[in-house]
Amino acid sequence: MNILEYENYHETVSHGDIVFPYNTYLCSIPLDFPCVPLHWHDEMELIYIKKGIGRITVDFREYKVTGPSLVLILPGQLHSIDPFNEEAMEYENIIFSPNMLVSRQNDVTATDFLLPLITGKITVPTVFTPVYPYYEDIIAPIDACDEICKTKPQGYELYVKSQLFQFFFILDNRCRNLTTTGKNKKTLDKMKIVLKYIENNYMQKITIGDIAAAVGFSESHFMRYFKETMGTSFVEYLRDYRLTIASRLLTSSDSSILNIAAETGFENLSYFNRVFKEKYKMTPRQFRKESRLNE
Repeated sequence: MNILEYENYHETVSHGDIVFPYNTYLCSIPLDFPCVPLHWHDEMELIYIKKGIGRITVDFREYKVTGPSLVLILPGQLHSIDPFNEEAMEYENIIFSPNMLVSRQNDVTATDFLLPLITGKITVPTVFTPVYPYYEDIIAPIDACDEICKTKPQGYELYVKSQLFQFFFILDNRCRNLTTTGKNKKTLDKMKIVLKYIENNYMQKITIGDIAAAVGFSESHFMRYFKETMGTSFVEYLRDYRLTIASRLLTSSDSSILNIAAETGFENLSYFNRVFKEKYKMTPRQFRKESRLNE
């Protein structure tokens, strides 16, 4: 689905607000949406798997995750969430701005850990499971935040901040990695441009020349780069992205199938019907009917 549409979904179930940028969302794959496509944002995100099994990628590294476990997504990291073998996964998204913990006059908590973590100068594990030595210490402050957010008593914001500082203390004191991950920053930065271009232009015709120019590559170099990085061709990725958006529109709007095809960049209705059926094993009309029966 379009990440903007995913964020709109979040807004309807948000447990936070604009002035206190700490938000939690209960989600289920594939009940709420078939997948969360590769994207990135400036906030920090915790994916707290409660039950089931799924697949999460972070900066092109794939993780098979099962509940209970916690996945840490740093600002700017490319990440996606997908089902694994058609099984369901229930999880909680916790999204917050790291700026809420950084004072205007940077103190040692920011300069010695928070900012180095965000910029990748120091690293911590991405996935925490019950076999990790400090798993209980890691999840305790997150559970505490969840509990107080159920009632939001006077001053709960102070408590949430205190627990987030506790969370980062555990990361800093016990979970620092001794070696860096060696990620190719240039590759990641280029792919962020590509993904953002797709998000903003998927409803229009996109040529290889258009997208190659956006990242400063020749067409042949871009096609090779995209295939090596994503494991699929750009044309196949764009088609799949559009189909995922179409699947969400079929369940969340009353627009005609013809209009949905046009809104998601498919100029030919018969082609749209054919590739949709290839992906979802049913026609768009059947998909809409099935999804509404399950509501």
